[in-house]
Amino acid sequence: MASTSTAPAAPAEPRVNRLGLPILEYRGGKTTLCAGCGHNAISERILEAYFDLGIPPEQVAKFSGIGCSSKSPAYFLGRSHAFNGVHGRMPAVATGALLANRTLHGVGVSGDGDTASIGMGQFVHLMRRNLPLVYVIEDNGVYGLTKGQFSATADPGSVLKGGAVADLPAIDTCALAIQLGAGFVARSFSGDKKQLSALLHAAIAHGGTALLDVISPCVTFNDHQGSTKSFAYVKAHDEPLQELSFVPALEEITLDHEPGTTAEVTLHDGSRLRLRKLEAGYDPRQRAAAVARLMGAQAAGEVLTGLLFVDPLAPTLVDRLGLPPEPLATLPPERVRPPRAVLDAINASLR
Repeated sequence: MASTSTAPAAPAEPRVNRLGLPILEYRGGKTTLCAGCGHNAISERILEAYFDLGIPPEQVAKFSGIGCSSKSPAYFLGRSHAFNGVHGRMPAVATGALLANRTLHGVGVSGDGDTASIGMGQFVHLMRRNLPLVYVIEDNGVYGLTKGQFSATADPGSVLKGGAVADLPAIDTCALAIQLGAGFVARSFSGDKKQLSALLHAAIAHGGTALLDVISPCVTFNDHQGSTKSFAYVKAHDEPLQELSFVPALEEITLDHEPGTTAEVTLHDGSRLRLRKLEAGYDPRQRAAAVARLMGAQAAGEVLTGLLFVDPLAPTLVDRLGLPPEPLATLPPERVRPPRAVLDAINASLR
């Protein structure tokens, strides 16, 4: 009797990006964060975004400070440059590196403690300078490495596992960034894969500071009833501003929507962000309206997500300084040292 067994199917070829690289080349080390931590989902979305956009891992510089969030860069883009700074000082390190070498794509990962407490002074000046950097805040409302105390982004009335109630006003990093001049400000949820992915793609394509505050529940200390940053609370109170889709500059741009329902924003590199409005009248290009909408959402107990504000034409710090496109360390002496005639003129003016 003839055998009916069939040969096993050949394994599928791994998907590659426009550089010919498989997604494996964009992965990092094995996570040591708690099982189920929202930070791991954010790491996955970040590596997928750089893979999809075809950015070489070696062209990316990762920056972080101290905290559970600041461990995250070890878990994506293992072949990229990386610097783990001291608590709250990631913006200063990123500023120096990205001004010295404009060819790098910068991504900084911070936490609500690292950003909104000890690092607030540096955060404020980074936002107003509009440095070309994707700034991701992994926001869980607590200090995960020091046993779950409230952070500065904890909402009033939120309750810790031990029963303590937050009684101080929360710092809204998105409202602050919009007021200070950041050109791209968004909020998302680590459990919303589609929205977070679109926002990360757009943030990478944006030319200046792109702040993305991601509510990322701490499964150990802040994922219980009474927490306003738990999975259940965010899912129940999520108020999305729009449905987002991202079209890279390398792909054909087509239109597929009903007139009057979709806005389209062209980003720095030619990519486009499509916004199908769920909230009538909201325009993410209006700075004052964005702050007002955030304040209204906070008063109503909503978690407002989506693209809050965007200005792709805002000049960056690199534009203001007039820096050359080459890394500064590669410039020859004649381009960085004033000629003798300039020194003679300075000396003459002081006599």
